Amino acid sequence: MHLIPISDLEADGLADYARLTDVALRRSTEPAGGLYIAESTKVIRRALAAGHVPRSVLLQEQWVTDVAPMLEPFPDVPVFVGEAKVLESLTGYNLHRGALAAMHRPVLPDPADLLRGARRVVVLEDIVDHTNVGAIFRSVAGLGADAVLVTPRCADPLYRRSVRVSMGTVLQVPWTRLPEWDDAVPLLHDAGFHIAALALADDAVSLDDLAADPPERLALVLGSEGDGLSRAALSAADSVVTIPMLHGVDSLNVASASAVALYALRVGGRTSI
Repeated sequence: MHLIPISDLEADGLADYARLTDVALRRSTEPAGGLYIAESTKVIRRALAAGHVPRSVLLQEQWVTDVAPMLEPFPDVPVFVGEAKVLESLTGYNLHRGALAAMHRPVLPDPADLLRGARRVVVLEDIVDHTNVGAIFRSVAGLGADAVLVTPRCADPLYRRSVRVSMGTVLQVPWTRLPEWDDAVPLLHDAGFHIAALALADDAVSLDDLAADPPERLALVLGSEGDGLSRAALSAADSVVTIPMLHGVDSLNVASASAVALYALRVGGRTSI
């Protein structure tokens, strides 16, 4: 393993980890640089298991023994090692999980390829909160959807917070970006999917009714936190589905709603979505 003790915070290779609390900086550099940040040994392990390639690793010294076996296939990858206070000065926050890795982003698959073998997919339309994106991926992984499709303006699933909240499951669940709805609708329909929008509407069907007789192939569409689904998404839907609620509460947070819907659509003790 290529260990490099940190003596200079301006050293080559450390720029990937600088000022991680600056959201605007990370949004501009991660996609353009073809990188994402994997935080914690668990997430790094899942990234490597998914076939992703590290550019470098940043560690507190006590984590070297845990990370060393993971990096055996990558002997030339630089592993920067420093004390907690030094790493906090570099990243801008307390690295209490002890490890970060700058990972090369994989090429996203063609949506048609993901749909070809899927029965159930989740579509995220313009969800801007990275925490919600990560939580939805975790529900998808735990409750059995085949893939996640995100719209062009949806938050980045590989943003550091999304990856962390998902517990690394965003690295396990197949996902890609959809085109705009004019192109996405025929793509989904040509693959045999019924498009079900989770939203409030006078003509909505109950989630219980959908779960009682689900389509063979179903794309469940979830909308943004504030405004919900767009008019384009609702127009694209073959049906609108609502979660029955009590005590005057009309809806749930989008991440919570995804988990409820995914669980409700289980079949025979196993998930059908």
